[in-house]
Amino acid sequence: MPRAATAVNVDENGETAMRAGRIVLLVVGSLCALMAVPLLIGGVALGAALATQRDSHGYFTSGDEQFQSRTAAVTTESLDLGSPGPDEWWAKRELATVRLRVRATDGAPVFVGIARTADVEQYLTRVPHDEITDVNLDPFSATYRRHNPAGTARPAPPAGRHIWSTQASGRGTRTLTWSLQPGHWTIVVMNASGAPKVAADVDVGVKVKYLVPIMIGLLVAGFVLLIIAVGLILGGVLSSGGSAGPAPPGGAAPMAVPGGVPAVLEPVGASPLRLEGRLDPELSRGLWLVKWFLAIPHFIVLFFLWIAFAVLTFVAFFAILFTGRYPRSIFDFNVGVMRWSWRVSFYATGALGTDQYPPFSLAADDGPTTFEVAYPEHLSRGLVLVKSWLLAIPHLVVVGILTGGAFAARDRAGAGFGLLSVLVLIAGVTLLFTRRYPRGLFDLIIGVNRWIHRVLIYVALMTDEYPPFRLDQGPEEPVASAPVPVPSAPVTGD
Repeated sequence: MPRAATAVNVDENGETAMRAGRIVLLVVGSLCALMAVPLLIGGVALGAALATQRDSHGYFTSGDEQFQSRTAAVTTESLDLGSPGPDEWWAKRELATVRLRVRATDGAPVFVGIARTADVEQYLTRVPHDEITDVNLDPFSATYRRHNPAGTARPAPPAGRHIWSTQASGRGTRTLTWSLQPGHWTIVVMNASGAPKVAADVDVGVKVKYLVPIMIGLLVAGFVLLIIAVGLILGGVLSSGGSAGPAPPGGAAPMAVPGGVPAVLEPVGASPLRLEGRLDPELSRGLWLVKWFLAIPHFIVLFFLWIAFAVLTFVAFFAILFTGRYPRSIFDFNVGVMRWSWRVSFYATGALGTDQYPPFSLAADDGPTTFEVAYPEHLSRGLVLVKSWLLAIPHLVVVGILTGGAFAARDRAGAGFGLLSVLVLIAGVTLLFTRRYPRGLFDLIIGVNRWIHRVLIYVALMTDEYPPFRLDQGPEEPVASAPVPVPSAPVTGD
């Protein structure tokens, strides 16, 4: 079946070529986008936290949790805040303030203080006390390490000691605030009398200066890098030269019909995607075991190309929103990225259907795979707001099962292993032992890939046509039995 024409860069020999300048622009732009995304996410997350997580005094506050011990004191592990000297610059600016609120559960007078670790150790010498070594928040639990378990000494009331950098004591809720300072520090909670059996509800709050300027800096840096990334990537894409005219619906090639009116073979259901893969008649038994390794250079290039794809889809979103059109140069580039990925997948990971090493090219070729998407002359400006996330949810669930994404979301410790991976593994094992690729299995694998990519072009805003819930199996895209006439020129009305 002939292929639709595709806009490509052509050198003097008529072969597809990605110029070095384009590659540099795409790679540098992708790296800028890769740096911009975490900055933007960090800025947005920090802004949301500043707006929703602080109390009226500007503190980020933990929940009210109970700490208890049968000994005379509960202490924290030593807090290492650096050495006095060069580290003091941040202390003079009071970058962060800690607030502790403590209330004895039995209503007795309670004490909370912060002192240097060496002074606390001297104060509690031979006194049994529990040090907090770990805290779990959901559900809350604290792990303690007991010091001086055989000791019998009872400490003097803590409030009278002169070791505390700051302290608070008395009945009810006692509040202590402290600006961070260099040194090794320990927080101590006790009964005000120094008696054993400490039980207190504690919450911890932290207030950090300059968070608003940091948030603004992250957002500005992220937006600047994103603008640079968009410019570089667009430069790499638009430098490819002019593009061909719109591809016919379904990506099929025109054919002659009586009367001189061109026609096309419309895919069943008028799918804008044409995805095909032709199985090699003779496949190596064991080459599939190392194809993933041989394809590593492709994976590296595709890593940057898919970053560019994401950035350009973001640009296309606004173009569609305001103009109702998908910029043709961006469309051709993004189709090329998906075409390249399909070649590599067909070779190494998603089908194992050929031993022919895929070319490093965005353009169509005469290899065993075909990937074409019909260019839409107009797209809905309203639909673009919801189709990628809301309308696509049913298909995304199916694709998650097919690719393993649903299982990866459930088990975050490892990657998903979906139906497609299982089918490809079965095909590989069968090929290894029988040197034969079951044709029915191959047709099913192509059908699964076809479903996945139909959803992909919909989510990537390349069509308004909702993907069918249909597994069209077989190496070739299903087509209607009769040509459908297409006017050679647009029809205009008064």
